Amino acid sequence: MLYAAADRANPRITAAGALATAAEARVPGTRRPPDPQLQLGFMNRSLPGLGPMDPLGMTQLQVMQMVPTAGKLRFAGAAAAARAAGEHERATDVRWEVRSRVAAAFYGVYHSERAITIAEATRRLMEDVAATSDAMYRVGETAQADVLKARVEVGRMTEEVIAMRSMRLMNLARLSGLLDQPVDSITPPALLPVLPDSLPALDSLMRQAAAARPMVRAGEADLRAAESDARLASREIWPDLQVGVQYGQRGGMEGVERMGSLMLGASIPVFAGSRQFRMREETNAMRAMAAADLAAMRAETRARVGEMYVEWRRARNLRALYGTTILPQARAAVTASIAAYRVGGVNLMTLLDNQATVNKYEQELAALEAAEGMALADLEMLLGRELFDSNTGRPVPGGDR
Repeated sequence: MLYAAADRANPRITAAGALATAAEARVPGTRRPPDPQLQLGFMNRSLPGLGPMDPLGMTQLQVMQMVPTAGKLRFAGAAAAARAAGEHERATDVRWEVRSRVAAAFYGVYHSERAITIAEATRRLMEDVAATSDAMYRVGETAQADVLKARVEVGRMTEEVIAMRSMRLMNLARLSGLLDQPVDSITPPALLPVLPDSLPALDSLMRQAAAARPMVRAGEADLRAAESDARLASREIWPDLQVGVQYGQRGGMEGVERMGSLMLGASIPVFAGSRQFRMREETNAMRAMAAADLAAMRAETRARVGEMYVEWRRARNLRALYGTTILPQARAAVTASIAAYRVGGVNLMTLLDNQATVNKYEQELAALEAAEGMALADLEMLLGRELFDSNTGRPVPGGDR
């Protein structure tokens, strides 16, 4: 739902789509020759009345058309079409980038909400411990220092709750900006989607991203445009033709006399050394730059896919370890510590240390859940396609396993 809202309302997506539409609109014009020139002339007129002078006065109508040669229009059109394709790919990449940022803000909200819930639960436990310490102090079974330490822990957890609530509002504000709509503190809690248990192999993801990432495809389109520009520049030395027809008429002794003329011309590249040849150097350099940019984009894409894949595996494996082993044991230690503290079996510091350990691991588990989701969103951005169904966690077809 958030992704659909961003597609509809995010200004960056709208702007990128408009830019792609503008680039596509330029393509047909590049495949056409320059507009013909129409001239109307009143020749040899007397002044000040502008009447035709006999026998030279006449009225002329002239049409001239420049005709590019050597396939220049074809190469210019190919370059423009490639640039339009590149802009469409960039617009797609902007959509995936916004999608990734929406996911980051969403998982930030989720993390802060889980942290608030954990901190509030820990605070309630610390309040119970503080009440127990106070009761034990009244009957002389513990020192006043234990009561004070317990209340300090209550205050520290209250501070953590306040900080996490502020962090939630910050992430909501970030999400609001991406969706271009109000998102405030009464927004319903973020629910963690069903994350996948597995992904395609890393080398498969790298191949897919290097071939299908929209920014890579945009780089390929830029290279095609640069190659067409280079071919066009190599043909600029060929003269362009100019064709014209002229019609004239004047009054004569026997009535209106009509005349016609045909004109042929050509451009002369007299400044080829400083214009056409330099154009070749420029376009060849731009082609080399486009090829280097494409190679760099592919290398960066492979590196980022590897980085996000490792991050996804790290978060997933640690999340499983925390959920199945570490947290259950830490919670059992806290339960045992509370029971032992009430009968004087352990001191307060042991109980507080055990509870702090549980709080730490629960906070880290929430962070790992958010990190796993963000890594998946970044992988989807790099591949330019969805990897899983957020309702079921099942893989979405579109790449080899």
